[in-house]
Amino acid sequence: SLLMLNGISGGGGAGTLGSGLQHALGSVLGGGLGSAAALGPQKVYKMAYYRKQTKNHWARDDPAFVAMQIALLLLAVFVYSIAFRSDSLLYTTLTFAFHSILVNYLFLGTLIATFHRAIANQYLNNNNNNNSGTPTSTQIQIHVRQSVEWMYAFDVHCNAFFPLFCILYIIQFFLLPLVLGKGFFAFFVSNTLYALGFSYYFYITHLGFRALPFLSNTEVFLLPVCIVVFIFLLNLVGYPFGFGWNASIIMA
Repeated sequence: SLLMLNGISGGGGAGTLGSGLQHALGSVLGGGLGSAAALGPQKVYKMAYYRKQTKNHWARDDPAFVAMQIALLLLAVFVYSIAFRSDSLLYTTLTFAFHSILVNYLFLGTLIATFHRAIANQYLNNNNNNNSGTPTSTQIQIHVRQSVEWMYAFDVHCNAFFPLFCILYIIQFFLLPLVLGKGFFAFFVSNTLYALGFSYYFYITHLGFRALPFLSNTEVFLLPVCIVVFIFLLNLVGYPFGFGWNASIIMA
């Protein structure tokens, strides 16, 4: 079991190791946030539009971005496995890697992409909403029937996952002694991190589908943000009565 932080609290070699881990994650965070600032979501989805014009598909051409995210997840898994003192480093690393990469990133990402694609094509596609009568201006601009590619929907998931990764895997790492503590402040900071991470995820998802000119009413992809905010406020109100829970402790 994960009992106590190693290298975050403690001295000697543990402190040196913790400093090295923090430096490594700090470098990843700086590079990641710098890239995100230089190439924001609007620019990313504008590139998808250009790709459609030149190559007739919206999705990325190669899996380099997915490979990069998996590499970052592997690094985070390794760092967290060392930072938490456990009976078996190998078992902890493999277990964490299974849940973080195979379950959370790939499996849930596949389910989310499939669900979002189905919603977009079935209910938000202008071609489905205007099958008869005079063509709308949007239809005239599109010329041909289009639909959301599954690979594009998965691209949207990957784009949305990156800020979530920065918040919940990297920033949270530096705040572990705080968010894993007791008291209201630890509870508030932890739940705020998770609320920001998931809200950002669904906001970037919304931007991804809004970028497609043949979709309408893409604001529906913002509805999960309302659920996230509701859970956050419910936790906040319930805390004085003993009903709130610390997201970081639950996920540890």
